[in-house]
Amino acid sequence: MIPQRQHAVKLEADKPTTPAEAPGRTAAGDAFSALVVQIFRLDGLLLAAGDALAEPAGQTSARWRVLAAVEEKPLTVAQIARRWGLARQSVQRVANVLVEEGLAVYEENPKHRRAQLLALRPEGRAALGTIQAAQREWANRLGAEIGEDELRQASAILGRVLRIVGEQGGRGEGVTR
Repeated sequence: MIPQRQHAVKLEADKPTTPAEAPGRTAAGDAFSALVVQIFRLDGLLLAAGDALAEPAGQTSARWRVLAAVEEKPLTVAQIARRWGLARQSVQRVANVLVEEGLAVYEENPKHRRAQLLALRPEGRAALGTIQAAQREWANRLGAEIGEDELRQASAILGRVLRIVGEQGGRGEGVTR
């Protein structure tokens, strides 16, 4: 059985693929792909910057996101995950750590018996305030360097990309593998 599978794999690997045989991207597809690569790189840089901004408050980017999500009102872990486009399990782990450290607390949810609400404690609000103050300085500095008009234009374009990718479920519909 294994030699047959290896034989089939070898046949596929030996098959020449010429540019004419391989499905190509359009110019718009190339532009979109280049944008995605830039966004992936930016994501890494923003996470590192977020960690640096949150570190003086003893936090990380992940903890900062969860604290910020419940700044205005308590939310369930599932609501936080949906808001940030994250896996519920990862948000649950972070929320549990915030509760263990006394920065947040789980409260009863009158709309659901099992899905508790995560709420900030005063210590969490103070940590979030420290992070937000550092972020304001950082954002003001970078905003001045890049320029308000360009940033608003980039934000509008990214908003449109988010909407369109979100409408497709973010699953790469139409992708052939």
